[in-house]
Amino acid sequence: MKWTLASVFSIGLLSLTLAARPALAADAKCEPDKLSTKYPSLVGKTIKIGTDGETPPYAMRDPKDFNHLIGLDTELAEATFKCIGLPIEYKLGAWSGQLPAVANGQTDAMWDTLYYTPERAKQMDFVIYLKAATGGMVQKGNPKQIKSLADICGVRATAGLGTVEEAQFRQLSDKCVADGKKPVEIVTFPDIPAGARLVMNDRADLLLINLGLVDQFVADNPDKLERSFMIVTDWKVGVGFNKNNQELEKAVIDGMSAIRADGTEKKIYDKYHFDYSLAMPLEILTQ
Repeated sequence: MKWTLASVFSIGLLSLTLAARPALAADAKCEPDKLSTKYPSLVGKTIKIGTDGETPPYAMRDPKDFNHLIGLDTELAEATFKCIGLPIEYKLGAWSGQLPAVANGQTDAMWDTLYYTPERAKQMDFVIYLKAATGGMVQKGNPKQIKSLADICGVRATAGLGTVEEAQFRQLSDKCVADGKKPVEIVTFPDIPAGARLVMNDRADLLLINLGLVDQFVADNPDKLERSFMIVTDWKVGVGFNKNNQELEKAVIDGMSAIRADGTEKKIYDKYHFDYSLAMPLEILTQ
């Protein structure tokens, strides 16, 4: 059987429920001076955004100023909230801790390569903006010759604790065992740089993460890492919101519509050499 991410996770995708807001209008525009009339409950607020600041090219510390964050997601957030007319404040912490922080109201939103899943949507709402492409990252030379998901049985695979990729590996491992093959040896990590180090230090054979992250790590460590394969998936990437922040969700989707319409969004994608064809129609997903 040929394995693809679509076939492995089709059951989970069937349970997806949508509460979609209409796609952006071509004439959408930034109106920061109209905050009080468009989003009155947000007036006077500083929006707290959770991120780990360690997931290049999405959110990372500026090498020229360690206290300044840059990256695709970071700059999309800044452009969106400037368009809305709201100040923002980043709350840094381990990626795995950002999900409960949003659900518990400690932060208003998580904007850091967050995949939508029906299970996560029980705790938070999403504004979707990007289709996920997944890459397999291995040591330079690909010593285990992992060229697709069909080669995963018996290898040491690493994924973030509680992530979509960890669940993927567990499903794949069950399939390996059912086929009479060795299970996948799964090693979890607290943040993505730690996962990359596991591969570089020969403590894992494969790291399966977002394609943009894979390509950034390979570009930064060309003598130690390489991309072994890529898969464009049906998974959706979005901003996660506390379910009590519905007007904030509306403001963000309006702001993102405006920066998409005026070309700002594409400029940010181009700046980070990110494939703009992966940008998706904007929508709100809830459960």
